[in-house]
Amino acid sequence: MLTLTSPVETWAHRLPAAGKLAALAAGTTVLFVVDASWILAVALAAAGALYLSGGMRFAAAGLRQLYPLWPFVVIVVLWHLWTAEVAAGIAILLRMVTAVALANFLTMTTRLSDMLVVFERLARPLSPVLPPRRLALAFALVIRFIPVMLDRMGLIRQSWSARSPRPSRWRVMVPATLAALDDADRVAEALRARGGAE
Repeated sequence: MLTLTSPVETWAHRLPAAGKLAALAAGTTVLFVVDASWILAVALAAAGALYLSGGMRFAAAGLRQLYPLWPFVVIVVLWHLWTAEVAAGIAILLRMVTAVALANFLTMTTRLSDMLVVFERLARPLSPVLPPRRLALAFALVIRFIPVMLDRMGLIRQSWSARSPRPSRWRVMVPATLAALDDADRVAEALRARGGAE
């Protein structure tokens, strides 16, 4: 349950987690500083090249994990068409897709345990207030549970569609919330059984 790492081994798997996290932070910072659409388009092409460097199977898996972005893409496109700010909309889309693609590439090529070590190291200055291990584990669980909850939402929508001709819309929010709470409770029990996060 606690891994997002791609089983397809690539050159990026062998790079240190700290270096990849630093590169991701620097890259996303640059994305939000740059305004030129052509530079953002080059950045998106570079992200695509990163996926392709791992082979077609790896790239296809990464593309599937980016699929949940499509509702946000549609919203951004419709809004900027409505406001007649097409150039700004294109820049936002390029930033969003590139940033998420880079973050997804990192999680696909980095073991969660390695990221946990980096987060714990970064959280050491906060040790008088919050144990670094707990904060690092919280970061790791957030990263892990995003795709889990997206998959769960998809299953709930499919279940709704099999039982009703009406669109699910907001009706899936209550079962999705209950499922999230149930998953959180099970993870908490598992952590307690293993001695907690200390």
